[in-house]
Amino acid sequence: MRLGWVEPGLPLPIIRQCELLAVGRSSYYALEVSPRVRARDLELLAWIDEEYTRHPFYGSRRMRAYLRSQGYQVSRKRVRRLMRQLGLAGMAPGPNTSRRHLRHPVYPYLLRGVAIIQPNQVWSSDITYIRLERGFAYLVAVIDWYSRKVLSFRINNTLDAGFCIECLQEALRRHGKPEFFNTDQGVQFTSEAFTGVLKGHGVKISMDGRGRALDNIFVERLWRTVKYEDIYLKGYATLPELEEGLEAYFGFYNGERLHQALGEQTPDVVHASGIGGGACIKG
Repeated sequence: MRLGWVEPGLPLPIIRQCELLAVGRSSYYALEVSPRVRARDLELLAWIDEEYTRHPFYGSRRMRAYLRSQGYQVSRKRVRRLMRQLGLAGMAPGPNTSRRHLRHPVYPYLLRGVAIIQPNQVWSSDITYIRLERGFAYLVAVIDWYSRKVLSFRINNTLDAGFCIECLQEALRRHGKPEFFNTDQGVQFTSEAFTGVLKGHGVKISMDGRGRALDNIFVERLWRTVKYEDIYLKGYATLPELEEGLEAYFGFYNGERLHQALGEQTPDVVHASGIGGGACIKG
């Protein structure tokens, strides 16, 4: 068993793996159903992932309409279940569109109208779904808003907070600390374990407002880029292959890929020099 991953098919039962990794059994999203149903759900998950990457404001109603237009006669209840499984929620305001934990505090959005004028002023993080040949995984990354540099990433096959905390700690260890750190209101980011790390480093915590599609736009753009330039093209089969592939891609993304928004410079150059980046969320 690889550290941080729950792996079916091992001699150690899934429930015991979850206990050892401090992962709730309910958060392990293996589809324990017949192969036929599992295959159909994985097919639908792939369609939902691609459409959500294009249109992250889609909720379950619009996603159901889209799937039906592709020939899938699915109920809205099933679409909601699959979207929850991916950790997705439409960005438009409305009932049942947030994965908040009711007992976790939610912090206000602090960045509207703030000019981002230097590296390590604002970092943000988010989680996205990645399909594999016979399953799926989750990717979390920390990005610097000024330079668009990916500061750290982690992949996992459960939506627990642990791999998000590891990703945050690596970014802090390698790059110092930001003034602000922004996330959505997901349970992984509102947990005391995650926010406690930020408070311990004196970082100001900011969280997206509900119905605000632009509040964390730089991570949303990163997901579109990495999926269309790498993940959808490669079709990774296993978690180790995915980890190796993303390590290579993010090395390219930071160090070789020229960004139009950065004046055709790389994130590495802009982050190191403090020249050529910047951002401002208006509205």
